[in-house]
Amino acid sequence: MATQVFKVKNGETPGGPGGISPSGAIERVREWVQGSRQFLHEVRTELSKVTWPTRDDVRATTSIVIITVFFFGVFLWLVDLGVQRAVEYIFKKFNV
Repeated sequence: MATQVFKVKNGETPGGPGGISPSGAIERVREWVQGSRQFLHEVRTELSKVTWPTRDDVRATTSIVIITVFFFGVFLWLVDLGVQRAVEYIFKKFNV
């Protein structure tokens, strides 16, 4: 029966950094691959449960978003214009 002797330096454990032997590393890779497969399977299952919008739904909501952005853009432009005029009036009033 052969006895294995490991030379340990700088606080390392037998089997390399972190104490992982080559067979342990292979096992960790296998576990990672299996976990990745399981994750992708679950993602695919969940995506099959999603209710996707129709083309008409997408068009309608996109139109609403564009109209809303336009409305608030004009509204904020008018508010900015009013504030600008008010500040100019105050500066002229006090000759600053």
